[in-house]
Amino acid sequence: MNAHATPSIMGIININSNSFFKESRFTNSAAIEKRISSMVEDGADIIDIGACSTRPGSTPITAEEEWDLLKDALNVIKKNFTAYNIRFSIDTFRSEIVKRAYGEIGDFIVNDISAGEDDTNMLKLVGKLKLNYIAMHKRGTPENMQELTNYPNGVVNEVIEYFKNFDQKAAEFGITNYVIDPGFGFAKTLQQNYELFNGLPTIKEELYQFCQKKRDILVGISRKSMIYKALNILPDESLEATTALNLQALLLGANILRVHDVKQAKQCCRLYELLSGNK
Repeated sequence: MNAHATPSIMGIININSNSFFKESRFTNSAAIEKRISSMVEDGADIIDIGACSTRPGSTPITAEEEWDLLKDALNVIKKNFTAYNIRFSIDTFRSEIVKRAYGEIGDFIVNDISAGEDDTNMLKLVGKLKLNYIAMHKRGTPENMQELTNYPNGVVNEVIEYFKNFDQKAAEFGITNYVIDPGFGFAKTLQQNYELFNGLPTIKEELYQFCQKKRDILVGISRKSMIYKALNILPDESLEATTALNLQALLLGANILRVHDVKQAKQCCRLYELLSGNK
């Protein structure tokens, strides 16, 4: 997962009943298998499986509840998708979930909304297992993060500093391959989300110069409140606006799009290639 010219698409599958977008919820093995197959057919490069909702205002389930939901999806992956040319990531902030999942399916990408801050064992374990890692910026917990939106130096500058500090921590724990997620919607106001979005080129340039390796930038804005609240619509009505911003994110330097709608995101990638002069 190093910086590359062709963007990657990460499809979202939530295996819980509490994610903000109901069409992304799949709570039985048959539905999970069908959804993964559909995303593979639509051209997903990565499929992100999440069992614990961390949307702002939510209360995370326990680790055992998370595992009970996740293990069914892992069985689906083992039985049906190990031979496919696709990568899986697991959206969790708990090292125990990572450890158990590794015992079930081996190598995968860890997608951690807390960049190791919510579980002191996470970075150590990821480094030990040599797993690829996605580090996201946030503050606080899902319950209180939207009260923690004061950025005296500006949200772009503070996110840059956050990842400069994380790069040093990653090196200490032997994490060599990680992706940067600025954390749209997590401890940011609506306006700050757009400041952060417009600041993607600055984030990328600053961190390219600072980090020992060039790092991919993941943008996850699919159907989020920064879109549907801005337009006074529902998440179900936000596909077109999401697609418009996804293309703009690629033009601003995003390498990975985390999305609910893989087919439309792949179309964005094709248009981006044409705009960039790549046939």
